[in-house]
Amino acid sequence: MSAYKLQLPKKLLPLFEPYRIKCLYGGRGSGKSWGVARAIVAKCAEKPLRVLAARETQRSIQESVHRLLRDQIDYMGLNHVFDIQEQKICGKNGSEITFIGIRQQGVANLKSYEGTDICWIEEAQVVSRKSWDILIPTIRKDQSEIWLTFNPELDTDETYTRFVLNPPANSWICEMNYYDNPFFPDELEKERKQWQTRDPVGYETVWEGKCRPTIEGAIYTGEIQDVISEGRIREVPYDPQLKVHTVWDLGWNDAMAIIFCQVAASEIRIIDFIEDTHRTLESYVKEITDKNWNWGTDYLPHDASHKDFKHGRSTEEMLRSMGRNPFVLARGDVEQGIKKVRMTLPRIWFDKTRSVELLNHLKRYRRTINSAGEPSAPLHDIHSHASDCMRYLAIAVDFMSNDTWGHLPESNTRWVV
Repeated sequence: MSAYKLQLPKKLLPLFEPYRIKCLYGGRGSGKSWGVARAIVAKCAEKPLRVLAARETQRSIQESVHRLLRDQIDYMGLNHVFDIQEQKICGKNGSEITFIGIRQQGVANLKSYEGTDICWIEEAQVVSRKSWDILIPTIRKDQSEIWLTFNPELDTDETYTRFVLNPPANSWICEMNYYDNPFFPDELEKERKQWQTRDPVGYETVWEGKCRPTIEGAIYTGEIQDVISEGRIREVPYDPQLKVHTVWDLGWNDAMAIIFCQVAASEIRIIDFIEDTHRTLESYVKEITDKNWNWGTDYLPHDASHKDFKHGRSTEEMLRSMGRNPFVLARGDVEQGIKKVRMTLPRIWFDKTRSVELLNHLKRYRRTINSAGEPSAPLHDIHSHASDCMRYLAIAVDFMSNDTWGHLPESNTRWVV
């Protein structure tokens, strides 16, 4: 084995001890990401290991930790030990580091990584419940480990709840901040002090690793804070006396989002939420109908009336052939839809378990910043699909009825979305 240089904050030494889960969280400048990268490089240099470097979404290798690992290999003087390729890093002893986006893989492809020794998830704060439920049992080789690093954002995030608030057995949970890093650079110290003076609220999250109620710049910040302060996140059970209406945002590579809601007087009760990718319409309908609820109407976006070139039928037509009762909303202005959501959110109650992913998306739904530094159109990212679905709900709710199965508005009074 080649000699190498390894400098780590003392707090990271348990990375070399056997734990099934190793969770590192905290603020900027703590050294957790480069520390983990160095530990992985060292382990791969010592013996052949299969390492999976994952994140929730990865559209290109540039979005991965490939560059970070490459830099640490160079720093540790181990360039002669590794073959750094464009899409993966291979050790000359047989070690291999591969890079994936969890959402882009799907269940079948993820199962091919079951021989992984170490799975490192960077920016783990945005990993969804579904992704964790698939990934954790996939990494099942004897003595395999799951490492995760993240800067906390919301205390309702699945990752924070699952690992920090409710640590699993055989886990090492480590909070790391700038003061735990003996190599904290002077330039970052100047930036930290400026931030503390300029933005003391944001400072707590960015540098001290504290959670915040919503993401800075989120479109629905005030409305979500009201939802929290008024106690409208709680157990919201299914009421068999009320119709269950569904609202859809369609997707295949991008997420399919489906909201399940019931309306009682002025209340809108969100009792469930589905979000997934690369699934057929038939699989969603089966999951829905297996709930055996008192069904109302399926509200769909405008593109549901477009015929698919493979099937020669639209989503609306296919749902109707499966026994559902769809209604297609006409296309409209996004900003008007956002205003409608703001007006509707004070009426909404969220189930604290089944709709928490939807709520987290709404907390992160924000605008792009144009060249003049001003907020512009909503950002299209992994949070926009659920947020679009909420926009459709805000329009459709005026037509939701408990009187008849699948009550529909008159065609000449359709709202636009």
